[in-house]
Amino acid sequence: MTLRQIYDDHLFPRLVDLTLADRVVGSWRRTACAGLSGDVVEFGFGSGRNLPHYPDAVRSVAAVEPSDTAWDQAGRRIDEFEGRGGRVRRVSLDAARLDLPDESADAIVSTWTLCSIPDLRSALGEARRVLRPGGRFRYVEHSLAPDASVAQWQRRLQPAWGRLAGGCHLDRDIPALLIDAGFRLSATEERYISGVPGSQVVGWFVTGTATPRGERFSGAGQGEHDAEGGAAAAAR
Repeated sequence: MTLRQIYDDHLFPRLVDLTLADRVVGSWRRTACAGLSGDVVEFGFGSGRNLPHYPDAVRSVAAVEPSDTAWDQAGRRIDEFEGRGGRVRRVSLDAARLDLPDESADAIVSTWTLCSIPDLRSALGEARRVLRPGGRFRYVEHSLAPDASVAQWQRRLQPAWGRLAGGCHLDRDIPALLIDAGFRLSATEERYISGVPGSQVVGWFVTGTATPRGERFSGAGQGEHDAEGGAAAAAR
């Protein structure tokens, strides 16, 4: 095993787990998970840090997680969740290919994951496919900042950052990508999480609820935005 493989497969998942611990982002996780019920698909399950925040009404979580290290770290949280009557199973390594039936999920949750999915367009198409009518996509992500000077630095740093951070993209405009994939956004919040100089490059957080708009996303063509979506896209 090379040093690169050791870093990517073993060290980096642990760094992510520490960086996104509840003492840092717990309030964002609670907001993303609040009010959910039924069957949830979680993109980027990681070490299971969202599990304690799911209401008891969530009966199952279908985990999408590429890292064996992160999955192994989740053991205690899975046991605790299943002790509350829920069920967790790992269904895929890649959100772009879900081994799940159509309309089988009441909600999808993604926390700091859409930045690093290699084929995000296909993953969002899969999200639309598996959501039941009335289903919701809850997200908390870091995104391309609205300030031109910060966005410029995000784009400059992206080549090196992507190599160091597991394929993470600083320069993805997550709300615009969700809208382009056929979702309508609501209950959104977007802000810098810190005023510390330099932190804005990784600290423009976006959260909200995305619901499928119109016909299911076919992967060919993107259609018109609704009034809310068009305004959001035009602002970026």
